[in-house]
Amino acid sequence: MADDIEQRLQLAVEVAREAGEITLEHYQSASLRVESKADESPVTAADRAAETRLRERIAARFPHDAIVGEEFGEQPGSSGYQWVLDPIDGTKSFICGVPLYGTLVGVAMEDGEGVAGVIHIPALDEMVYAARGKGAWYVQRGAAAVRASTSRRSLEDGLFLTTDERAFGKLQANGEAAYRQLASAARLTRTWGDCYGYLAVAVGRAELMVDPALHVWDAAALQPVLEEAGGHFVDWRGEPTIRGGDGIGAANRQVLEAALAACRGK
Repeated sequence: MADDIEQRLQLAVEVAREAGEITLEHYQSASLRVESKADESPVTAADRAAETRLRERIAARFPHDAIVGEEFGEQPGSSGYQWVLDPIDGTKSFICGVPLYGTLVGVAMEDGEGVAGVIHIPALDEMVYAARGKGAWYVQRGAAAVRASTSRRSLEDGLFLTTDERAFGKLQANGEAAYRQLASAARLTRTWGDCYGYLAVAVGRAELMVDPALHVWDAAALQPVLEEAGGHFVDWRGEPTIRGGDGIGAANRQVLEAALAACRGK
């Protein structure tokens, strides 16, 4: 199984870069058209073109693997592996010309948890990737890959990130109180969100990233990356899952416990 996962990780790195290049063709374009999906979230031609490329490349190499993606739904498979895709995580940043959006490629056991993942930030040319038991690795601007490692700092000495603080009150019963408690506890709080925030935790720039709502395609790549970097990825109940509907990325156990206490209303 280890070789199977490693082969899929190698492809995940390749296709994340390819999809990222497609997004850059549309990034900061004056002609970019933005549509609204049924849930009122934005979508562009770049989202669709990037996910199409991902699906084509994966199907050509691993035709029996399942695929689920944000834009084109679920394709069943028979191998036991499922690719979980978000071609542009942070579409709102993307359409505003802000470089903190990313391409997420996760590999999970079907109906199970993540076993490999890639977080790629195309406009910054940064990537962190991981597979179970193989460590997490960081690459920037074509340099050699180096080990990614989370920080040992406490939240009091650290950086707390989230995508949108307003979402806490809208999406979680105790969300506003949780946000206030975490923001008060941290040395710094910023909304450098979406998958960039989790990359920042994985490489030691930030200590905590919290989202009150996550789809599986937002989460699948994050779990193996953060865990292999020495951190934690759990839902608000403390379960290490990509299917919990919300997420906490913590650099170390001390930060995780502080985050869980706030999110549980303690």
